[in-house]
Amino acid sequence: MNDRLNPLAPDYSHYQLVSVSLLRVLVGWHLLYEGMAKLAYSNWTSAAYLLDSKWIFSGVAKWIVTNPGLLSFVDTLNMWGLTLIGLSLMFGLMSRWGSIAGACLLVVYYLFHPPLVGLDYSKPPEGSYLLVDKNLVEALADPLVHLIRNSVDHGIEMPDVRMQQGKEKEGRVLLSASQE
Repeated sequence: MNDRLNPLAPDYSHYQLVSVSLLRVLVGWHLLYEGMAKLAYSNWTSAAYLLDSKWIFSGVAKWIVTNPGLLSFVDTLNMWGLTLIGLSLMFGLMSRWGSIAGACLLVVYYLFHPPLVGLDYSKPPEGSYLLVDKNLVEALADPLVHLIRNSVDHGIEMPDVRMQQGKEKEGRVLLSASQE
């Protein structure tokens, strides 16, 4: 990255910057779209989604639905949370907090409706596949954007500082995943 634009930014390639920015904008657009669609439909409620929950939080979901005040709060939080997180990610405004909030919200969606074998839902959600669904993918994408965009805060020093410390000039952020 051009040091004139941000002297604290590590040297990312143009491809890396465009890829991470595009990922952030696309996830933001999807969340914004979902939030706006719920806001536009005045009768929208999460009750059907919550009642269809079959995993560890099914009791919590049923409790939320039986309490009208709490359901209204959850619906409002859901609609405005999706909308504001989407705006944050799309326009890069407080994107660190938007990424964290988006990941938390998507993990909650996943825990209430996981695509696990043996859990038959009345209407399978779109993008729902065995063990991995779109909520899980987006929940992993948000922290990835957060980590890459903020790698200076997570331990990557500027090249001259790295060399003074006896490290290689270029730092590397290595992300890996495995399943046992």
